[in-house]
Amino acid sequence: MISVHSLSKKYGGATVLDLQELNIPKGELFGLVGNNGAGKTTFFSLLLDLIESSSGTVSINEIDVQKSEAWKPFTSAFIDESYLIGYLTVEEYYHFIGSLRGETIEEVDLFVKAFEPFFNSEILNQKKYLRDFSKGNQKKAGIIGALIGHPEVVILDEPFANLDPTTQIRLKTLLKEEAQKHGTTFLISSHDLTHVTDVCERIVLLEKGVILKDIKTTPSTLKELEHYFSN
Repeated sequence: MISVHSLSKKYGGATVLDLQELNIPKGELFGLVGNNGAGKTTFFSLLLDLIESSSGTVSINEIDVQKSEAWKPFTSAFIDESYLIGYLTVEEYYHFIGSLRGETIEEVDLFVKAFEPFFNSEILNQKKYLRDFSKGNQKKAGIIGALIGHPEVVILDEPFANLDPTTQIRLKTLLKEEAQKHGTTFLISSHDLTHVTDVCERIVLLEKGVILKDIKTTPSTLKELEHYFSN
């Protein structure tokens, strides 16, 4: 599904990312952890063709993201609030995203309605602009927006940040259900080791731009990661 070969990014001669080989199969719940500056955001930016690599390739469904845009129709992401359109209402934003993915207004409304428990009556029918919502509610709106049209690949950066405990639990269930029902490949970066080990089947630990650990999640994974970060 996603293949990385000799991928690197340098700034001013300093290497911030150096991934020799990484393969993420379809339908995997893939977690990415590391301290600030480890290269997580750089990797996501390269994967989404937001920045140019210094060397190597990253491909989605055998499509080199730097040479073709054919991967975009089935790939989605919510990295931060800048992905939202602040002067739109939630409904307007969802209808816009749906139009890009070939969905009618009716189809989008029906899809979004299924997430009412996740929204906790705080998102829909509020008659206010996205920019006026709290950070947590902007996060909720953006995550569900990324799922419209059932993309094959969804990239989420710090999805649990700014969410209350109830919503965090609901989000973990939601991600697992989407992966199971639709075979969605999720790439999730998070500083919250508990949540990422609860959700992800596989976790890669980055440090200074290189992979230190590539772990198939087991009941002992959380302790293994906590031990690493505490030393």
